[in-house]
Amino acid sequence: MAMWTLQSLLLWEVLLPAVWAQVQGRVGGSVLLEAEVPPDFQVRDAIWRSLWPSEKLVATFFHGAPEILYDSRFLGRTLLHSNLSLEIQPLEPGDSGNFSVLLADVRGQTKSQTLQLTVYEAVSRPTVQVFIAVSDGIQPPRTCQVFLSCVVPNSSEVTYSWQRKGAAELGNPQQGLFTDNQVLRITLGPGDEDAVYSCIVSNPVSWDAVAVTPWESCLQNTEPGKKSYKDILLVAVPISLLLLLAGILSIWHCALCSGKKRRNSTSNSVTTETETPSV
Repeated sequence: MAMWTLQSLLLWEVLLPAVWAQVQGRVGGSVLLEAEVPPDFQVRDAIWRSLWPSEKLVATFFHGAPEILYDSRFLGRTLLHSNLSLEIQPLEPGDSGNFSVLLADVRGQTKSQTLQLTVYEAVSRPTVQVFIAVSDGIQPPRTCQVFLSCVVPNSSEVTYSWQRKGAAELGNPQQGLFTDNQVLRITLGPGDEDAVYSCIVSNPVSWDAVAVTPWESCLQNTEPGKKSYKDILLVAVPISLLLLLAGILSIWHCALCSGKKRRNSTSNSVTTETETPSV
């Protein structure tokens, strides 16, 4: 009798309009797939199915008896609540997909609902690097132009944002945001010694942040005796060219000397042979 009821309900589900809902979960956590029961809808039977990558029964409820021991990837990780909502715990990365619940009441009426579950990894802690731009002479004196780069390793669908401590979120493109907000360009002055900037990374189920004080890098870049890469190149390149030119001239000079010695040796040999009397 139960199998006949199950087949009849699944046939009715094909003919019913589906109601979609989206649910997010975190790997290692739990998620509740809620069955929306209309008012005055006295549920007699319910069927939960996983629709991807293949259709599998996950849980059923027939005449007051719940059943969750079905052969699917969710076996041993499901709980059917008294309100017919389905809980999955712990979540795994491959659990993302569509689920359907079909409800039937005591009068034979049915209701179908489809839910889309997306499971995310928790975002990793970001890494922020500080790059100091070389002054081009146009920059105002006693200022420092900084590029802050924020990276999250091995993460997808991550949103980046920046915030200065005590100020609103830096979301205006005019403020120097690049590469989907991963890079922030700022100009600091003497009044920004204690300015703290935070990179905030998030996805629908988690977030993390790292704070830096960029002015410290500006001070290190301007310490006495420290040169920028541009100054080093201005000195190193000419010296390298002079050494290369000196090496070429030295090789050329040695080649000339060697050739002259060979010619002198040949002349002396010919002269000796000419002066030797024949016996």
